[in-house]
Amino acid sequence: MSTVFGMLAAFVLVAGAIFLGGSPMAFINLQGILIVIFGTFAVTAISFRLTEMVSLPVNIWTLLRHGQREAGEEAVKVMKIAVEARKHNDVMMLERLLPKLKDTPFLMKALQLVVDGAQSDEIEQIMRREASTASARHMRSVDFLRRAGDVAPAMGLIGTLIGLVRMLGNLDNPADMGPAMAVALLTTFYGAVMAHLVFIPLAAKTEHCTSEEALVNNLYSMGATSIRRSENPRRLEMLLNTILPPANRISFFKK
Repeated sequence: MSTVFGMLAAFVLVAGAIFLGGSPMAFINLQGILIVIFGTFAVTAISFRLTEMVSLPVNIWTLLRHGQREAGEEAVKVMKIAVEARKHNDVMMLERLLPKLKDTPFLMKALQLVVDGAQSDEIEQIMRREASTASARHMRSVDFLRRAGDVAPAMGLIGTLIGLVRMLGNLDNPADMGPAMAVALLTTFYGAVMAHLVFIPLAAKTEHCTSEEALVNNLYSMGATSIRRSENPRRLEMLLNTILPPANRISFFKK
């Protein structure tokens, strides 16, 4: 939610400055919109497949919505499952638990492998490949956003040059110089807004969420592997704390 609120706040501040400074219609220019917004997506599309671009909004939204899990809380969740599995020593208990884990598909898949009787090494390998594939997919979204963040100011500069050429070509006609100058200035404005209020912040947040998701998925994988080996949950707690940041480390058995 911080992403949405931050982006809305930035646009509100810009819009507020526009409204307080005079007529907002002066900042709307169809030529500039065509050059910057549509031009940015057209040029960025050269570097990516159409299927990647179509799935990009869904991938980013899913990651921002589900990829911001607090690592310490997820470690505690894994510990609770490991303690219950150790206490009951019953695969059926894990199977009954699976429907409750639909909001964490990676953990559900890891535990499903335990229920299916896969060996611990096999679980570790499968989940490592699964995590690697997910991270690679999300990083393609980061690449797209960064590329768009680079292209948008460049398209704004192209629009500025177009406007300046038109303005210089109509020095003998003052009535045409105003619209040309508006195109020159507004395309730079549109390019800066698109890059620094949308694409670059989203790229940074998506990359951060990808890193967090990789950490949490590693916690899930370690938990499932430990459960499959019927290890003491105290050992699992020690292992989880080795990969958790100091601020997120847990003390499950000291509560």
